[in-house]
Amino acid sequence: MKNVTKYSFLMLLITVVACKTTQIAVTANKTKQSIMQADVFETSESGNKLTQLTEFKTAENDTLIQVSEIVLSPEKQYQTITGFGGSFTESSAYLLNKLSKGNRDKIIQAYFGDDGARYSLTRTHISSCDFSLNNYTYAPVADDMTLEHFSIKEDKDDLIPMIKDAMKASEDGFKIIASPWTAPPWMKDNKKYVGGKLLPKYNDVYSLFFSKYLDAYKAEGIDIWGITVVNEPHGNGNNWESMHFSPEEMTNLVQNHLGPKLEADGKGDVKILGYDQNRAGIKEWVDAMYKDEASSKYFDGIAIHWYESTFDFFPEALQYGHNKAPNKYLIETEGCVDSQVPEWKNDAWYWKKEATDWGWDWASEKDKHLHPKYAPVNRYARDIIGCLNNWVDGWVDWNMVLDKQGGPNWFKNWCVAPIIVDPENDEVYMTPLYYTMAHFSKYIRPGAKVIDANNTDKDLMVTAAQNPDGTIAVVVFNEGTSKKHFSLKLGEKVKNISINPQALQTIIIAN
Repeated sequence: MKNVTKYSFLMLLITVVACKTTQIAVTANKTKQSIMQADVFETSESGNKLTQLTEFKTAENDTLIQVSEIVLSPEKQYQTITGFGGSFTESSAYLLNKLSKGNRDKIIQAYFGDDGARYSLTRTHISSCDFSLNNYTYAPVADDMTLEHFSIKEDKDDLIPMIKDAMKASEDGFKIIASPWTAPPWMKDNKKYVGGKLLPKYNDVYSLFFSKYLDAYKAEGIDIWGITVVNEPHGNGNNWESMHFSPEEMTNLVQNHLGPKLEADGKGDVKILGYDQNRAGIKEWVDAMYKDEASSKYFDGIAIHWYESTFDFFPEALQYGHNKAPNKYLIETEGCVDSQVPEWKNDAWYWKKEATDWGWDWASEKDKHLHPKYAPVNRYARDIIGCLNNWVDGWVDWNMVLDKQGGPNWFKNWCVAPIIVDPENDEVYMTPLYYTMAHFSKYIRPGAKVIDANNTDKDLMVTAAQNPDGTIAVVVFNEGTSKKHFSLKLGEKVKNISINPQALQTIIIAN
């Protein structure tokens, strides 16, 4: 019995020690897996508008709640971010001039102020476009081969003051990409603003046109960061200002005329982006632009639009464009809710699948499936995240401000902007699209590196980037109608978060 008692005591002692050891190990593990310090901001169909969330229902004691994982790997880096923002158009600038000073300043601060969306990459038009009040060109005198009569006077009442006000409001500054919708009509084979092609004998004069534009804006105190050769070289159905190029024709212009001209005039640092139309055409264009060292020399990258589909962001095409020239820019220069009169002060509409685009009525039968009804917020969030996860480094919205009709627009091509105004009653409506854009532009800054974010929930879209200051911004989109729970992991740090149905979150992890 004595031996049995000793044995029992020994076993009890071993068990106690083992339990203590396990307890110490568990405690050590809990200490090792520390709580992540992060700020969470959400915009949702339920009413959040970049609202900071501080409390989340945990799923630890509820086995019925499924918790997914988002694991961040900052050591796996991809493209460097150029920026996010919107476009300065004559329509937007004209509307700002119709508002009270208080509301004008409110909008400028909302887009460019440090407490606002902090836009860092923008676009504007060279001469008129559909979102101008009428047709005009900076070079109206036919066969003025030296462009002696070149003038940007049309921009001095509205467009230039808007840009200058934005520059004053922006602490970090922003880049501007400028795009012509057409050359002066007298340089084209049809002598019209709409359609036609640039006559080869005017290749050098058209190149001079860009150089004159850059000088004129610089004289106003505005530096243009980049240009595209023309907006939508495939045309737009002969509706508004346009000019057609094939990939080979544009490459010839840039390689042998525009690039050398800007270089000779001391403007070689201005970025030249090719193409500037829908993503499905990327392969055809980069194959010509980047055919060899000579053809690609003056191209700094490719510009793309999203109008090919309301739901497909064309990841294969984006990857092809990147792989063809990994060190060049891949920038979305235009996207908007097009062919649609905006809803006024109706947040719910922006979350419902009721919007239609041009393709709803006009797409060919084989492409009809690409243009179903859609929810505007979903389209923006899905597209920007999809782009960031497929090498796109910049994303630019179209008009910053439109009126209740979706204009003004000389062609009556109505569209939606993130901010809608009623100039007659001096009212401003910040639509959910404004907050959607801010989730990216405010928190993912120029110079940020897109990093790896492994997500186990196929119903969530996720992207992440590490900013130059070391902070990490994670954007999560829940398009579904059920709340989702996920565990965000960075090394040994963890934060359990829930995201509302139909919601977009940006999570900022401190350095």
